[in-house]
Amino acid sequence: MARSSYVEMERAVKRGGRRGVLVGSRKLGIWKARTAMEKSSDLGSSSSSAISEDSSSLSSLDAPAARLTVTQQDQLAVERSVFAILQSLADSSVQTQNSMLELWRDKHIEFLSRGLKKLSGGFQSLDSSRPWLCYWILHSLALLGESLDSDMEDDVLDFLSRCQNDEGGYGGGPGQLPHLATTYAAVNSLITVGSGRAYSSVNRHETYSFMMRMKDVSGGFRMHENGEIDVRACYTAISVASCLNILNQELVENVGNYILRCQTYEGGIGGEPGSEAHGGYTFCGLATMVLIGEADKLDLPALINWAVSRQGVECGFQGRTNKLVDGCYSFWQGGVLVVAQRFLSIADEQLKFSILDEKGVGGGIGSHSTSELSDGSSNLDEHPCMAKANDSESIEGRLFDAGLDFLERESEWGSLFHSIALQQYILLCCQVLDGGLRDKPGKPRDHYHTCYCLSGLSLCQYSWSKRLNGPVLAKNVLGPYANLVEPIHPLYGLVLDKYSQAKEFFSSSPI
Repeated sequence: MARSSYVEMERAVKRGGRRGVLVGSRKLGIWKARTAMEKSSDLGSSSSSAISEDSSSLSSLDAPAARLTVTQQDQLAVERSVFAILQSLADSSVQTQNSMLELWRDKHIEFLSRGLKKLSGGFQSLDSSRPWLCYWILHSLALLGESLDSDMEDDVLDFLSRCQNDEGGYGGGPGQLPHLATTYAAVNSLITVGSGRAYSSVNRHETYSFMMRMKDVSGGFRMHENGEIDVRACYTAISVASCLNILNQELVENVGNYILRCQTYEGGIGGEPGSEAHGGYTFCGLATMVLIGEADKLDLPALINWAVSRQGVECGFQGRTNKLVDGCYSFWQGGVLVVAQRFLSIADEQLKFSILDEKGVGGGIGSHSTSELSDGSSNLDEHPCMAKANDSESIEGRLFDAGLDFLERESEWGSLFHSIALQQYILLCCQVLDGGLRDKPGKPRDHYHTCYCLSGLSLCQYSWSKRLNGPVLAKNVLGPYANLVEPIHPLYGLVLDKYSQAKEFFSSSPI
């Protein structure tokens, strides 16, 4: 791609902020963005439908600034930047449009590889999150099809081994207290490295002991000793235990009941009971419920309705109601919908029961077993939680297979979100000239957003496949087919090949 195309996009962002909503003598409203998308031969009519035609958006653009809240003013500023980029795309030649829609793979690899070797002093504030930096960078490289050389692998293994606590779990750096979040990041990093040495470096027995110490009587988990109890802790514990083949009934007990208490009136899931629905926590809650076999206990229709409503006029996702779009939610919210897509038959049956409940029949969503919801024909296989209590080996084995069983579930529907529009937001609004991806136009790049924007891009590209490891048609990849990245397992945040290799390794060695 010519450098002039990169520069033009950056100028478009600045122009959008400087000139406001006026382009010539006409206002750049929602209809203008829709026109811009229709004029682009690459996006076509399917992408134009991603922009809302709701006249209320135009009304908000006409409102005097003094009457707008700070959030509304920020929202308008984001819309101006995004629509300016769309206008730049529409006004460009077909050749330039094709270039603008490229994934700048080489630049991203350069940015990530540099970060794995050396970071500036500005990263000191992330000293307690160093395994996360490893994960964000390693996972991003894996999505782009890159692997580590032997020297870098040695360095990563050496560093993470020094983060592992003698009594189990990984801290944010050498000598720091173990924490469930950094344990998740460290284990996912080692699985992404993908060697026998990396797998064997995890002290699985002590990791299990650490998790049991973090287990709370409420059914949830604490992030660290005397730390907060939330849905994020539940997910990181269950995800790691599932990958390492150390998940059992003791760890699972009452986790589902805790998460159910966190589902809000909106349909999403909050961090703890009584908190606001949030994209990150909704992903964590839903993924956990799938891994323990209790996804059908959630109010899936309400959850899906809330999640799909978070894709905005910019084509990306917001994390909460009335918040700004953010590239990282391409994975958190996109992941919710990709997972929920495999449970639409259960959601449909829940809706039928809710209608009966309104008529005074039945006990509401969550009160029916999977077999009742499906009259015995559900494609949600019997899960360990439904097995006989004394069949402990069967329970643990089937818990370990939950991630694989999920991959075998076929979707009878297409994507639940506008996947082409989300790819458009990631490619046009999140990529940075010198490599790396960002939250939104005008924000700096970072490894976190690079990781989750690329993860969201993968979800988009594979979301139309019946199975998540199935082939991808060219029409489902925005831009050149070379934009295709590696498929991801949405329950774990791991590249599928990396997950499969780890599963094979740990399947032969239960704790």
